Order: sequence, then structure tokens, then C-alpha cells
Amino acid sequence: MDEPTPPPSDTGFGLLILAISLATFMSALDGTIVNIALPTISQAFDVSSSTVSWVATAYLLVMAGAVLIVGKISDIIGFKRIFLSGFVIFTLGSFFCGFLPELFDSFITLIGSRVFQGIGGAMITAIAPAMVTAFIPMEQKGRAMGIIMTIAALGTAIGPTVGGMLTQYISWHWIFFINVPVGIIAVILGLKVIPGGATGSIRNLTDFDRSGAALIFIGLATLLFAVSEGQDLGWTSAPILLALGIAAVSLGSFVVNELRAKEPLLELRLFAKRNFLFTNLIMVLVFLSFAGINYLLPFYLQYVQGYDSSTAGLILTSLSIAMMIAGILAGALFNRTGGRPLCIAAAAVLVVGYYLLTRLHTETGTGYVVLCLLLVGFGLGLIVTPASNMIMNSVARKYQGMVSSLTSLERFAPMTIGIALFNLIFIQGMLLVAEHRHITSEAPVNIKLEILTAGFDIAFLAALILGIAILVLTLIAKQEVHPDYRESDGESTDLPGMI
Repeated sequence: MDEPTPPPSDTGFGLLILAISLATFMSALDGTIVNIALPTISQAFDVSSSTVSWVATAYLLVMAGAVLIVGKISDIIGFKRIFLSGFVIFTLGSFFCGFLPELFDSFITLIGSRVFQGIGGAMITAIAPAMVTAFIPMEQKGRAMGIIMTIAALGTAIGPTVGGMLTQYISWHWIFFINVPVGIIAVILGLKVIPGGATGSIRNLTDFDRSGAALIFIGLATLLFAVSEGQDLGWTSAPILLALGIAAVSLGSFVVNELRAKEPLLELRLFAKRNFLFTNLIMVLVFLSFAGINYLLPFYLQYVQGYDSSTAGLILTSLSIAMMIAGILAGALFNRTGGRPLCIAAAAVLVVGYYLLTRLHTETGTGYVVLCLLLVGFGLGLIVTPASNMIMNSVARKYQGMVSSLTSLERFAPMTIGIALFNLIFIQGMLLVAEHRHITSEAPVNIKLEILTAGFDIAFLAALILGIAILVLTLIAKQEVHPDYRESDGESTDLPGMI
């Protein structure tokens, strides 16, 4: 096997971590910086709010459909080529998003540019964890992943603020142009510090699983389309039912295809190992539950507590701050304590935070809300780093790109599904409570406010249930290190057989 050679010095490792961090930062920033400008873009092109949402949706669908494909290809041709090509595409796509719609005065051009940008986004996002596993020594992996996750949280945190300032004081085009200099720096840096060479045993794309690639792209894209648009178009509408049907057939066919393929896009047999399955479920449930909380809390703060949007945004930054602090702490502690104790502690903090959210009411003080956000953010920041490392370290080197892309998919796909799920729980919860109490639209404002609060309570209860499930999984999952990595560090390889 053509083993990649890590950078030779501490400076090299630091620059490599910086290069990877730029990828996660740009991906996280792009996920939040665009949404704040959607109303302005809607006015600029005179399109409806549902139509302008495709600026975000198109990017997401391409990311979802392409991320596993990119992960497998990176195992074949090497991480450096994928990473640098991805940043070039992402940077060009960002420039096109800001420049071409103005040049042609066309909203369709913006959507097309976002699709192109999404391909690059999938390429840089899919392999970031794999590059840590492949190129960073075992004793530095925890710290490296902690730094990378912290910088990603920073991108998420500053996105709305930076996007709002650029949109208000310059132009919405600059929410895309801001990516260009960062992308250029990342490419130059990556050329110098990222080791070359393929990591897999395959030397060409002859055996690439093209059928699996087509099936997973169609399946994930149609599933996320149905989930994201179901509330607006109606869950029983023809487009949504058709999309769900296509998704079910495609994903079912994908499973059958992968079990038969010579070189599968996703090695499903990895999930036969209990610890690998449980740790991946932890990641899915963490982001599924967090998505609902992150989506609903701004509405609670504004509709129930009566805060204006800027104050609500300021309160919500406490969550991101806690995530960053916990990410740094997790990176520092990972190699001392191992991943499992950190995951258990983080899950316990999440459960407490989610429980406190179920106690919110119309008279809740700001301090209590901030405490809830700090706990949830701290738990999230503390669990992602060790869980990601546990997943990546448990499989052979030849699966690094594949599993790295899987962990990336387990971040943004549950976030999309979680928003739709919790929104549905919130709305149906309000309707059930109103029907049970025989409350009509003519009810006094204070009664309506109580019904609104009840809807939030039910949704937060769902998050608590998911939090308990996460805690149970952390208690039964074990930490395993594949012999590939133990051998590289001169350690014993006397471990149970692994794929």
C-alpha cells in the first residue's frame, strides 16, 4: 500500500491542521452566512421566499448526494488531489455566485453557481477528518480534531453577524466573495503541507462503484428535498410523495448494490461491528437533536420571550461560545482520558441541558435560557471530537476517505431532517394541545401564548428523549483502535479482528 508520509516537523503539522481547519471553517461559515442574506436576495431578483430558499437548498442537495462519492474517490486517488481540487472548485463557485448573477441579471445563474460551489464544498468537507487520521500522529489527533472542530464552531457562530454586516453595508454578493481570498490561501498552503500519494490499494477508477454513486446521489438528494420542502408543499402533495418514493427505491437499491459490489462506495459490513454502529448513531442523534433546538430557540426567544432579533441572536451566541470552549477542552483531554469517558460526560451534560429546556415558560429569565444554551453547546462541543476520532480510528486506513465522508454526511443530513422533524413536532404539538383544551383562534393572547409555549415544551421533550438515547449509546459503546494506527505508533496490535 502506498503510505502517505506526514510532514516532518511540528511546524508542518501546525500548517497542515491550519489547512484542514480552513476547510471546516469555510464549510461552517457558508452554512450560516447565506441564510441571513436570503431576504435581500429575494428582493434583488423579485422572487418569492420559497423560491429564494433554493439558494440554500441547492447547495445542500449537492453536498448530500456527492459527499460519499467524494470520500470513496479520495481513497483511490489520494486526499491531496481531492482537497486541492475541491478548494479550487469551491473558490471558483463562490466567485461565480457573487459575479455571474449580477452580470446576467439571472437568479437561475445563482442557483447554478451554488450547485457548482456545492461540489467543491463536498470535496473539502468529506475528507477533513480522514486527513487528521491519515497524517497526524496518534498522540496529536485529539488536539488536532479539537482545534478543527473549534474553528468550525467559530465559522458557525460568526456567519450570521458577518453575513448581516456584508449584506447591509456592502452588498449580498460579498457573502460569496469573502470565500475567495480564504480559498486561495488554502490552496497555496495545501500545496506545500499536504502529503501526496494515494491511500488505497486501487490505482485507478476502473472498479469504481458507479451504480452505487448514482443511487446514493439520487436517494439522498430526493430524501432531503422531500424533508426540506415537505412543510411548504404539503407532506401528501404529489412532488413530496414522488420524491419520497424515489428516495426509498434508490436507497434500498443502494444497500443491495453495496453488498454485491466489488469495491463498494460504502462498506456496509463495517456496521456489523457494534462499536462502529453505536458511535455513528451517536453522531447522527447528536446533530438530529441539536438541529431542532437550534432551529426552534430563535422563535422561542422572539415569540414567547419578546426579544428583538438582534438580542435573540446575541443570546444564542452563548451556545457557540460554549461549543468552542468544549472543543478545545475535548482536544486537550482526548489522549489523556480516551474518547469514551468524554462522550459519556458530554452526553450527560446534553441530557441536563435538554431537560432544563423542557422547563422553559413565558416567565423564564434570560439567565436561565443562557444556562441552557451553555450546557447544550458545551455538551455538543465535547462529544463531537472524541466521537469523530473513535469512528475514524476504528477502521483500516483504506477506508479513511469513505468513513470521513460518512461522518460529514452524519452532520448536515441529520441537521436538515432534524429541522423538519422538530418543526412538525412543534406544530402538531400545538394543535393537539389546542384541540384538547378546546381553544380556538378567538382565544385571548395570553392563552395563545400558553399554547405556543406548550408546543415548544413538546419539541424540547423530544430532544430530551434523543439525549437520553445518546447517553445510553455512549455507555455501551467501546473505544477501539485499528491495528493500522497502533502499528504506526509502535504499539501492540493484539486487538479483536477488525475490517
